[in-house]
Amino acid sequence: MALSSALLLLAVLGWAEGGSSLHYLDGRSRRLALEKTFNRSLKDGQCPHMLKHLHNGARISVQMPPSVEGHWVSTSCEVRPGPEFLTRSYSFNSNNTFRAHQFYYEDNHCTKPTYTLVVRGRLRLRQASWIIRGGTEAEYHLHRVQMVCHTATVARELSQRLNHSCRGAVKGPWDPSVAYELWSEDAGYDCSRELNFAMHEMQLLRVEKQYLHHDLDHLVEELFLGDIHTQPSQRLYYKPSSYQTALQNAKNHEHGCIACRIIYRSDEFHPPILPPRADLTVGLYGQWVSQRCEVRPEVLFLTRHFIFHDNNHTWEGHYYHFSDPVCKHPTFTIYARGRYSRGLHSTRVMGGTEFVFKVNHMRVTPMDFTTTSLLNVFNGNECGVQGSWQVGVEQDVTLTDGCVALGIRLPHTEYELFRMEQDARGRYLLYNGQRPSDGSSPDRPERRATSYQMPLKQCSASQPDSSGAGDVDDGRQPRRNGCGRPHAAVPLLAFGTTLLLSGQR
Repeated sequence: MALSSALLLLAVLGWAEGGSSLHYLDGRSRRLALEKTFNRSLKDGQCPHMLKHLHNGARISVQMPPSVEGHWVSTSCEVRPGPEFLTRSYSFNSNNTFRAHQFYYEDNHCTKPTYTLVVRGRLRLRQASWIIRGGTEAEYHLHRVQMVCHTATVARELSQRLNHSCRGAVKGPWDPSVAYELWSEDAGYDCSRELNFAMHEMQLLRVEKQYLHHDLDHLVEELFLGDIHTQPSQRLYYKPSSYQTALQNAKNHEHGCIACRIIYRSDEFHPPILPPRADLTVGLYGQWVSQRCEVRPEVLFLTRHFIFHDNNHTWEGHYYHFSDPVCKHPTFTIYARGRYSRGLHSTRVMGGTEFVFKVNHMRVTPMDFTTTSLLNVFNGNECGVQGSWQVGVEQDVTLTDGCVALGIRLPHTEYELFRMEQDARGRYLLYNGQRPSDGSSPDRPERRATSYQMPLKQCSASQPDSSGAGDVDDGRQPRRNGCGRPHAAVPLLAFGTTLLLSGQR
């Protein structure tokens, strides 16, 4: 069987709502196997508890079809590929019209607004997505796009730039705090292409509801819109296959979300200015886990758990893959380990820290019949021992230089970008670079990300014994600050989570 055909088979069979009767018949055994994997790999009590909570559904309900009527806002300063720093405020009306505010900034904490785009149009929901389970496809139609600049310098630079590319529509120099037309259905012109502007994020939606801390008075509603292509020049042609950071309903958001309240009260003439914050030092320390069932481009759902040993610069990663958007039906798990470099401040992405990660050891555990069958059909010993795979049984693939069936080659190097923040409750969050939209790997410095994935949350400040996690122990002690706490937490490597459909690296 050809490699591409086999990968497509796994994707289709794993995606189908029922897959086959085996999808449900072996559900109990797969969950038992997954729990055994936890017991083997996760030593700290809080970390497996947090992951099991996610795999049990985390008491999240999904609206199908989604009800998007209302006002939705960003929960923090967002980073888009480029990089671009922005906050969003989107209003959807009962007559299917919408008005979207995108506030852009020159800094990574969204304290210095540069310009605002005001987008008006109409949205029509279609059917459940055939590509991303749990998502809903939609069509949008733009009526009008306006721009308001917030400084004289930005107004002058943008008017000059647009005057060269869109003659006739942009006339003379612009002034700050004045709304100018970029796109008009009635006038028949479009000057937004110069900014690589598109609203294709409206083509894929998902609404989730959950009651925080089991409190029926604390409902949080989140709206996930389609992801943005990691190459800005491709945004005009890209159809979303994953999601951006969620917006929260302005009426039902987390009580501690200060940014939500600020953005909700803002408009194009009074852009939101978020409270100034210092950049936190990104260290390599402790254990981190996913906060939600994560989505990768195409049909991948997973949760992650990372352990970093800063005494010898080694790391361990556990990747739990699933066939469904709430991470209840496991398909396979990957355990990887290797080494990482010292972090350097990014000169390209404000607030980011650059690392180089190396992967030199990997184990794979198939968790369902479909994945096990796929691994067993490959000829040659390019993914463990040929024909030896069994459901729930882990196999080391280091000696076969990875697993060609999953598109993974060893040894492997990735050039990564990370940042760290604290949420409203003071918990540390870790972000690593967004995976390339074309399915490639950031295996060269020029492919390093300029935006981020969903953050991970610290589940333990301690790090278990690093024996077996790396090759060399240089004997250094963990770095701590004067309060006896780790400086911060660390990035995570998303290796192996986007490779299933993209073939060999």
